[in-house]
Amino acid sequence: MEVKIGVQNAARELTVETDESSDAIEKLVTDAIAKGGVVVLTDSKGQRTVVPADKLAYVHIGRSVAGQVGFRS
Repeated sequence: MEVKIGVQNAARELTVETDESSDAIEKLVTDAIAKGGVVVLTDSKGQRTVVPADKLAYVHIGRSVAGQVGFRS
């Protein structure tokens, strides 16, 4: 699953490729926002990305499209 995270006052978004389901990621983000904590995502290689929940601009959860060649419809 590909997760794109927009951070306030940052020019670039963070992109994390994770093995978690979209429902699990959504619950993680909503819980962190409700509690005022941090969002911690572990990518496919075991690396962790930590973002303060109060600095989130947006979180886009979608399937990965890396590695595709040619036209998509």
